[in-house]
Amino acid sequence: MEELFTLISGRTKKQADGLHKGAGSPEHITATSLVEISGADMTRLGVTEGQTVRLVSSAGFVEIPAFKADLPAGLLFMPMGPAANTLVEAETFGVGMPSFKGQQVKVEPV
Repeated sequence: MEELFTLISGRTKKQADGLHKGAGSPEHITATSLVEISGADMTRLGVTEGQTVRLVSSAGFVEIPAFKADLPAGLLFMPMGPAANTLVEAETFGVGMPSFKGQQVKVEPV
């Protein structure tokens, strides 16, 4: 059976600092092109710190480096930005804003 993880995205200081330099700036892209995973999940998946992983949702996929974070098993965090947006469904359910929290994704070591 395929394991799904719950992805949330949100603002970080580095993401905000990069955004002030421009949404397409190298600083912004670097600050938003990562995923944080619990140490337990990294070990179970055989992923090492900084290793590229592929995240796959029903909306798309992205390949980015993974870093250990103090998160519960099964939960992933990505800073808001182009990489996270690739995984977010466009459906807004009538509210005009897609859900940036709770996306279901697969994690595949690359």
